[in-house]
Amino acid sequence: MANLDKIARDYYAQVDAGNYDWVVDMFARIHLGYNLTVVPPGKRAFPYHLHHKLEEMFFILEGTGTLRYNGEEFPIKKGDVIACPPGPEGAHQIINTGKAQMKYLSVSNSGGPEVAEYPDSGKVGIMCGPWENPDLRLIVKNDGGIGYFDGESD
Repeated sequence: MANLDKIARDYYAQVDAGNYDWVVDMFARIHLGYNLTVVPPGKRAFPYHLHHKLEEMFFILEGTGTLRYNGEEFPIKKGDVIACPPGPEGAHQIINTGKAQMKYLSVSNSGGPEVAEYPDSGKVGIMCGPWENPDLRLIVKNDGGIGYFDGESD
């Protein structure tokens, strides 16, 4: 059990000037990941993206903002719950368009490799291992890449 007002900032990282507090290590999790995100006015914690495996749910705890979701924009506020399925129909981004900080709790399935796409920038991200300390994290432009046998001996 954890009280979100008392979470120690032991798992703190800076993401686009947003405070990204990891909650994951506070629980003996197996299939779920949790994190608390605090975003200053005018900022966002993550780019517009979609997941190929992860399903995410967001609980808005404080503030107001805009949800970019599947190509549309929606106003969001304290008390809203947002569910984002994997795949293109679940592309999302939360932006703090309010005058005060925005705080939200994220819950997602976890485990196994993940592939994310970033439609605005044409990037693809691949990650294996835990979010807070992945074994592999690779973000590349989705420009067709190279052939399967490029660089391999005959």
